[in-house]
Amino acid sequence: MTHSAFEHLERAAKGEPLDANARVALHFHPDLLTDRGPVLACIAKDRRYRSQFETRVSNGGLTAFEGGARWKWESRIFGGYYDRCPAEERPKYGALALAGDAHGPAPRFGSCFFRVRPEVLERCSFCFPDSYYEPTCFGTARRMGLQALLEEDPPEDLLDRYVEAHVHGVVSIPEATEALVLDPSYRETEVERWARALGCALEWHPGYEVGVDVLRENAEYRGPEIVEVAERVAGGELLTPRLLGEARRDPRFDAQQLKRVWHCLARFGRDWPTP
Repeated sequence: MTHSAFEHLERAAKGEPLDANARVALHFHPDLLTDRGPVLACIAKDRRYRSQFETRVSNGGLTAFEGGARWKWESRIFGGYYDRCPAEERPKYGALALAGDAHGPAPRFGSCFFRVRPEVLERCSFCFPDSYYEPTCFGTARRMGLQALLEEDPPEDLLDRYVEAHVHGVVSIPEATEALVLDPSYRETEVERWARALGCALEWHPGYEVGVDVLRENAEYRGPEIVEVAERVAGGELLTPRLLGEARRDPRFDAQQLKRVWHCLARFGRDWPTP
């Protein structure tokens, strides 16, 4: 763990200690392909959760390289402490999980998530809004006032309503995790097999699924061309994370378009908690 980076954020943090029941969730797509194979298969082999600087994949922007946008954001937020660190030492990104949403706090970044153990909170820092927006408000488990900022000024898009988390140091599986929470469309698939090889608890959230008719009614969300891609992916079925994962292995589909299809599925394929 790079203590100086964490300490840099703690000096900037404000607020009261974080609720003891809070957790951090690390969202990802289990079947997103890396150059070594699907993400969850790699995690099962390595017993580690890795950052975009190592995997080179993400459901956000692909800018994790020296001089890229993600590199610059981290340099600014962490006071330059990670600028010359090996990729494996960089923070892993998640979101603050409070009570009320079984799907996890930041579904924009994946259909499943690891829920980390409470002791990991002691090496987590937080920001609001997302690091993409160059935030100036930060928190740690001992000084945490960011939930109030989210409640006072919630982003319009439901997928943007989260407090970003950074886990400093190695995230070992299963030692650092309470559970892996999967979408039920992956039951009895190779994703479930990889999950059961991890050695941590396996849970299932209520799931994402949506008909293309609903996406057509909300075509302005990501554009009518993305609805057309979603229709091709669904193939006459309800759209689910499993079907989207299968499309990622099909060279006829564009990865960036599929990312936007996921946004549509995540936004309209579930019930959302009442504020």
